[in-house]
Amino acid sequence: SPGALRRAGNEEFRRGQYGPAAELYSRALAQLEAAGDATAEERSVLLANRAACHLKDGACSLCVADCTSALELVPFGIKPLLRRAAAYEALERYSLAYVDYKTALQVDCSVQAAHDGVNRMTKALLEKDGVNWRQKLPPIPTVPVSAQTRWSIPSAQAPGANTPPATAPQGEGDKTAASMERARMLKEEGNEFVKKGNHKKAVEKYSESLKLNKECATYTNRALCYLALKQYKEAAQDCTEALKLDPKNVKALYRRAQALKELKDYKSSIADIKSLLKTEPKNTAALRLLQELNRA
Repeated sequence: SPGALRRAGNEEFRRGQYGPAAELYSRALAQLEAAGDATAEERSVLLANRAACHLKDGACSLCVADCTSALELVPFGIKPLLRRAAAYEALERYSLAYVDYKTALQVDCSVQAAHDGVNRMTKALLEKDGVNWRQKLPPIPTVPVSAQTRWSIPSAQAPGANTPPATAPQGEGDKTAASMERARMLKEEGNEFVKKGNHKKAVEKYSESLKLNKECATYTNRALCYLALKQYKEAAQDCTEALKLDPKNVKALYRRAQALKELKDYKSSIADIKSLLKTEPKNTAALRLLQELNRA
């Protein structure tokens, strides 16, 4: 049944098997459409879930297409908006990402991922288009009151970019807005310690932050500290965790390559640098490290 396929898809997704998960969501969709009595809601959820798989696998255009279909069925769904924004961001279509993040904030103003996204896109657009960047934006849709979830209390489940698919059982992967905020504060404290050169203290703060929210940047920051502390195995492990969340993350690839070089695993180190150079062919630090590795 479509329900069973969807649950199986969620299970695969949680295990990090994004291809098989997408396949199961596709089969569930096909069955619903064949039966002809699917609600817009059910189809929208499956499309948004499949979009999450595409996003994890770096298939950003497929992610955009699925989110767009999901939003046509159920306008202003928060998850498809956030996932499409993330895909646009990865495709460097910053103005479209900005519009989606802004729209998501109109729907639910407590979503930290949307606040962060708006800030990142503002920076990127300012660099790209200069001070008049706003004039080049496509129109931002007005969200009808019926679609807004501005509760007087912050919503218990502020769906961040990393929450599991829309149909995961409650309580699993649900981060309260408060714990996300706490995680962000701890990360900032860690960053301050790094600036002061106190890597041990920074590691403590990042570790506490990661207990609340497994975020790519927190892992790569902690990896940097482990490198400074000469704990190369731990550094490599943190980069691997970061890459599970963001398979093309340049910092994670570079820092893992540095750690692997120290661990004398030159072959894997070179492989990481080559993956990095696919994304950023002109990355000078990476090119320099590759020269050293080829001499090693």
